[in-house]
Amino acid sequence: MGVDFGDLIAKQEIELEELRGKKIAIDALNTIYQFLSIIRQPDGTPLMDSKGNITSHLSGLFYRTTRLMEIGIIPAYVFDGKPPKLKAQTVEERKEIRKQAEKKWKSALEAGELAEARKYAQMASKVTEPMLEESKKLLGALGIPVVQAPSEGEAQASFICQQKDVYAVGSQDFDSLLFGAPRLIRNITITGKSPRKNIYIDVKPEIIELEKALKELSLTHEQLVEMGVLVGTDFNEGVKGIGPKKALAHIKEKSLKEWVKEGKFSFEVDFEVLKKIFLKPEITKSYKLEWQPYNQELLIEILHEKHDFSKERIENALKKLEESKGAKDQKSLQEWFR
Repeated sequence: MGVDFGDLIAKQEIELEELRGKKIAIDALNTIYQFLSIIRQPDGTPLMDSKGNITSHLSGLFYRTTRLMEIGIIPAYVFDGKPPKLKAQTVEERKEIRKQAEKKWKSALEAGELAEARKYAQMASKVTEPMLEESKKLLGALGIPVVQAPSEGEAQASFICQQKDVYAVGSQDFDSLLFGAPRLIRNITITGKSPRKNIYIDVKPEIIELEKALKELSLTHEQLVEMGVLVGTDFNEGVKGIGPKKALAHIKEKSLKEWVKEGKFSFEVDFEVLKKIFLKPEITKSYKLEWQPYNQELLIEILHEKHDFSKERIENALKKLEESKGAKDQKSLQEWFR
């Protein structure tokens, strides 16, 4: 979920076509959760193959990623590693939320309340290690680079963006800004028509530029992190009664260190440790971003032979990808993926 800044940080709507030719480091776990949550039957049941294996994440990754590539966007996916110890409580809380949501999902199904069932089913979505490994294999077959972060994926993606190896970080969470991503693009993997409360709404990509946002708020990056600590992050609960606007006012008045020294605020852990998670995150500098031509045979093996995806639909998606490169006067396949 990450830090919640509400409407405090201005977001600019853009069209996906504006990102043509741009390399985007996408937060893999965040994206896979989206697909598992959204790609479901009306009663909340996720997509499954004939053996009962969940395939919602594979469907989303394949069709959404090929759509991005078709437009001319060049994606890379960054996967989470071991979470910081301070995230343990958040992880456990999320497990409990999913557990309770699953019970409510089953109850709603028994009562025939499909709308409620779907809502709770979405909340019960969980990502398993086999799902992550198969997602990596699918992306590899698509020729998309996969970066394994040592810890937080958004921290790693933000570092890659800071190094100018990609144009922006793709994620729903504002955490990327706290990790120092120069640009954050939200909704890149869920644009178009998205179901919400039994109606379909238009969802467009949003871009946030860190430098511009800081200038508009008259803050430094460190002050933005201190705001996040006050509001609450995945690593701390925040201060009760302090929302984004109050946090902004307090941090503009004086530093978090001064507030804590005065006894105004206190945290369950040292706030300097919390700040360090964002300002000096655990990342690796030895990542590689190498794009390759996709492997059609392997894609058909993973999706069609193993998980019952329509071979015709897979081939059509790849055909559209090929035709799009020709229509947009792209270079050869190998050159386009360099």
